[in-house]
Amino acid sequence: MAGTIHALILTPRPAKSLPFALRIPHFPSKHAAFRFNFQLSRSISRPVKACQQSDQIDGDGKKAHKDSGSVKGLSWAKPLSNFVANNFLPLALVGGVALGMANPSLGCLADTYSLSKFSTFGIFIISGLTLHTGEIVAAAQAWPAGIFGLVSILLFTPYFSRIILQLQLQPPEFVRGLAIFCCMPTTLSSGVALAQLAGANSALALALTVISNLLGILIVPFSISKYIAGGVGVSVPTKQLFKSLVLTLLIPLILGKIFRESFRGVADFVDQNRNLFSKISAVFLSLVPWIQVSRSRSLLLMVKPPVFLVAIGMGVLLHLILLVFNALALKSISAVSGGSRSVFSKKENAIAVLLVASQKTLPVMVAVVEQLGGALGESGLLVVPCVAAHLNQIIIDSFLVNFWLRKDLSTHSTKVS
Repeated sequence: MAGTIHALILTPRPAKSLPFALRIPHFPSKHAAFRFNFQLSRSISRPVKACQQSDQIDGDGKKAHKDSGSVKGLSWAKPLSNFVANNFLPLALVGGVALGMANPSLGCLADTYSLSKFSTFGIFIISGLTLHTGEIVAAAQAWPAGIFGLVSILLFTPYFSRIILQLQLQPPEFVRGLAIFCCMPTTLSSGVALAQLAGANSALALALTVISNLLGILIVPFSISKYIAGGVGVSVPTKQLFKSLVLTLLIPLILGKIFRESFRGVADFVDQNRNLFSKISAVFLSLVPWIQVSRSRSLLLMVKPPVFLVAIGMGVLLHLILLVFNALALKSISAVSGGSRSVFSKKENAIAVLLVASQKTLPVMVAVVEQLGGALGESGLLVVPCVAAHLNQIIIDSFLVNFWLRKDLSTHSTKVS
């Protein structure tokens, strides 16, 4: 047949089939099977009907394959939905950047209502809701990894600002801005969100984020003065930053954990819908680049494209250097502290420390630059390359996390098969 038969109605002839069925016992089994198959084939071959014609002819004499078209539509829709589901975080981040460049008015309006603070609040609420008590115990047991993470964030990685200052780039504020960015503590939300998505020790990531930002209020001014400002006094709004960090980090984290422990139904619902909460956290995280790009769009457009591309490349290179440095340091410490038995060798701890210790926060950097009063250059030009570096590190790490997840999935499938 030229077409495809979608459904068949098989109508046996009852007048012949029933008497024949009664006569089956009078024949030997071999002949009975032959007679039965022959009779059945006769009864089927005559009344076969198609419920729906698969080949329809339109007015031009051409066949219209409506069903095949719908099947083709479904065939490409399913891979697309799978691709979006598997790459939801990087797509959300890239979408936020694109929306900020295309229509900055919405992002600026969101910034006037401090939506970025609410997004950070939401991420840490979700962190508290998904935080198991056993994870807190695991984070406490991994305290050596936590100490290394704090030392790397606040003492080791700021030293790379000296290397950045050796670069020659116009305007010089781009170089100084990235150098200041090196001295910052870790990101307020993206490191935790990525660690959760990667299945890492999220409690350890939370502890590193909260402690490094609180200690960073005290340490950042000394780092900038030592590595960048050459003895120039730098003041940091300690009281305002401390209050902001408590309101946006500690309080939502504690509230989320209290809700989880107080209501058993909440804990069960969150555990059963972890994938949904991960996507909500990713949406909250995408609000940060959307707002930052919307705010800085005018400055971004003022910079010459070649210069801005060089600044973007510097930010990417900086993040890759921090990733390689922390990865090698973790590997080395793991080798000398017990090998496979070391807390540094556990994948969950290593990924959490690697992600959190290799990222730098933009909001604290902006607050510090505002307090400099132009001592190190134009504030807007200092911030522009850091906005790009902040976005780059989140996008790079999101692809890295996606790669780890796909690798784990393929390994699990191989073991099952």
